[in-house]
Amino acid sequence: MIASLSAEQQDLLEKSERQTQVVQALNACLPAHALLWHNEDTTPYECDGLSAYRQRPLVVALPETEAQVQAVLRVCHVLGVPVVARGAGTGLSGGAMPHRLGVTLSLAKFNKIIRIDARSRSAQVQCGVRNLAISEAAAPHGLYYAPDPSSQIACTIGGNVAENAGGVHCLKYGLTLHNILKVRGFTMEGDAVEFGGEALDTAGLDLLSIVIGSEGMLAVTTEVTVKLVPKPQLARCIMASFDDIRKAGDAVAGVIAAGIIPAGLEMMDKPMTAAVEDYVHAGYDLSASAILLCESDGTPEEVEEEIGRMSAVLRQHGASAIAVSKDEAERLKFWSGRKNAFPASGRISPDYMCMDSTIPRKRLADILIAISEMEKKYGLRCCNVFHAGDGNLHPLILFDANDPDQLHRCELFGADILETSVAMGGTVTGEHGVGIEKLNSMCVQFSAEENEQMFGVKRAFDTKGLLNPGKVIPTPQRCAEYGKMLVRGGRLKFAELERF
Repeated sequence: MIASLSAEQQDLLEKSERQTQVVQALNACLPAHALLWHNEDTTPYECDGLSAYRQRPLVVALPETEAQVQAVLRVCHVLGVPVVARGAGTGLSGGAMPHRLGVTLSLAKFNKIIRIDARSRSAQVQCGVRNLAISEAAAPHGLYYAPDPSSQIACTIGGNVAENAGGVHCLKYGLTLHNILKVRGFTMEGDAVEFGGEALDTAGLDLLSIVIGSEGMLAVTTEVTVKLVPKPQLARCIMASFDDIRKAGDAVAGVIAAGIIPAGLEMMDKPMTAAVEDYVHAGYDLSASAILLCESDGTPEEVEEEIGRMSAVLRQHGASAIAVSKDEAERLKFWSGRKNAFPASGRISPDYMCMDSTIPRKRLADILIAISEMEKKYGLRCCNVFHAGDGNLHPLILFDANDPDQLHRCELFGADILETSVAMGGTVTGEHGVGIEKLNSMCVQFSAEENEQMFGVKRAFDTKGLLNPGKVIPTPQRCAEYGKMLVRGGRLKFAELERF
């Protein structure tokens, strides 16, 4: 009977049989309301913030306790079923895109703040707690959690750990990696694991640095202990306008060269400034080719001195206008545009793809000029916003995902940005992760031997390769095919490389 079916019909039959098997097995360890498998129930889980690529999962599990997480993982390990952990789904690289024959493990119900310890300046929270909720809970103690990605009102701390998220204040206060004390969770086999600790150091290898930024490939995080920092007495922000992007880029390098580490140092180009000003009316200079936001925080005396030094450096590098926030309301107004860059871009385009590469600060103007030429090459617009202080780029390529040709050109445009960043001495990712989006570009940055070493780390934690498979590390076959295309002067789009 099966032999007479078409390949598509056989595939659907096999998928249905597999789904039945997995649902029956998970029914033994999860309550009925914590298991979804009908199409109308699993469709909301088919993508993360990278919505250009979608795939419905076989099953969605929504455990409510660590014992249930452990049980789900043990069942899937025995059955050989892939597992993709998911938080709020705000990621931008496809890291939480489901596996078509796998279980999406939603940790949304792990949303409790277990403990705020003001004396040790730490917070113990479940993985599904929102980034901003930690600071809100710590505020009565005069403390807050420093990493502040633009999605902080929605993104979860577990997802931040997976992607090593940053934010506009990461230059001074660091990424997620620098603000985490301990991570608890489970391996694919269902074994409880703990990375780091509340002491200054822990015995053995520093595996905390490996699990943070591992994109759900090594373990499933269920609980995180974060560092809290005192709220500064005062914060003020400079908004500086430049009539030339090279002057703005040189000013960024000049601030750092002067020995100043601002609390935030962000850059927006003219198209991005226009988009956000129309959306939030932050008071940006629409005639400027680029705008810098430079923040100082600390005691009033420290802030006054640092604002003066930064203003002098910005003028020396050709700032055409400088405004300094007069009070907290104006400071937040200056930042409102930067914080709303993504939704502002969504208002002027059906879709956008937010890239995430890192370059040396001195090459900021060079990459902007290169991106401008790419706009002509691929026939698509691009708005640019940067964590300028550490060279982390976020070009937003505007396109219509309903047009396959535009999606293809967007993929090529994005790959060009990433690979140009590598050529300029940078990397293909800064804080959004690799996911599925940057798999091809990983072939450009890393050799086959380097990729194999990364696979070696994954195998040490996940021998069967079931946790978030097919992402982050490209296979040798994939890199070989991509290399052939590059030699011929072209690039394979993502869909053409799915089989690798």
